[in-house]
Amino acid sequence: MIRRGRLIPLVAALLATAGCTVFSSGTPAPPPPLERTTLRVGVGNAIDTAPLRIAVAAGKFGSAGLTVQLVELGADDGLAKLAAGDLDVTFASDIAMFRAAAGGTALQLQGEAYTSGPNTMALVTLPDSDYTVPTGKRSPKIAVNMLDDVGALVARSVLVTAGVDQSKIKFTAIPFDRMPQALQAGDADAALMIEPYITRAEKDLGAHILADGARGSTLDFPLSGYAAAKPFAQANPRTLRAFRTALGAAQQSATDPAVVRDALPKFSDIDTTTAALISLGSYPASLNGIRLQRVADLMHNSGLLANRLDVQGLLPDTGY
Repeated sequence: MIRRGRLIPLVAALLATAGCTVFSSGTPAPPPPLERTTLRVGVGNAIDTAPLRIAVAAGKFGSAGLTVQLVELGADDGLAKLAAGDLDVTFASDIAMFRAAAGGTALQLQGEAYTSGPNTMALVTLPDSDYTVPTGKRSPKIAVNMLDDVGALVARSVLVTAGVDQSKIKFTAIPFDRMPQALQAGDADAALMIEPYITRAEKDLGAHILADGARGSTLDFPLSGYAAAKPFAQANPRTLRAFRTALGAAQQSATDPAVVRDALPKFSDIDTTTAALISLGSYPASLNGIRLQRVADLMHNSGLLANRLDVQGLLPDTGY
């Protein structure tokens, strides 16, 4: 028998326990709101960033509660603009991002952009060149767009694998759009080009591919991605998680090459004919630390990084 003095607390406890079922609707609490709804995202190479551009133009990020403002980088350094607070997320080559991270810049990766495919990057020569095989010159002069980025890394890897003495390779920095003239003038024996410059050189000059850059240690090689400053990422985890999810869906849609080829003339200077002919790589739908570690390790082995960089430490805390 329960005494009256104990009955009131017991009833109160039962009501408190049953409150969630007796008095509530059972509707789960809504997820917490995004910390912000607008992101300024720097974009560069049109082929690498095609899925993002297509998704933004189609309003796909709106379903994730985001407005993405694309900022054309041109010749600007996206990582520098990120550090200055002019961007929230930026596109950059993986090599540039890993070099910055190794130098102490606090970054968090937000997505992979582009991975090489056959002939998406290649050593190119002109049709009348006497340089017909990678080992054809003991001390080849190679044009690359930058001396410390992916072009030089890939060219060195291809030539050394073929048997060329690494110390004999002479690199010269020349913008992609001026590489054909450099070849014609004899300022370079071959140029490490990417698309659409390879296809344009083949169409306009009858250029030849001396060696595919996407083979051996650079087969299916990660080339570029997106990153945020780590302090910004830590302050806006829900916003960037929404961005990564929408970006992954955009990247997945680009598994059909026709989607990219049809869109390129709409937001770049790549004409319809060139867009139909270019070699395309792939667009990873999620971050993969093991895949990206290949880039950091090749940089370390090639001397671009003094110490080995652990890429896993650059991934979001969710392990995404």
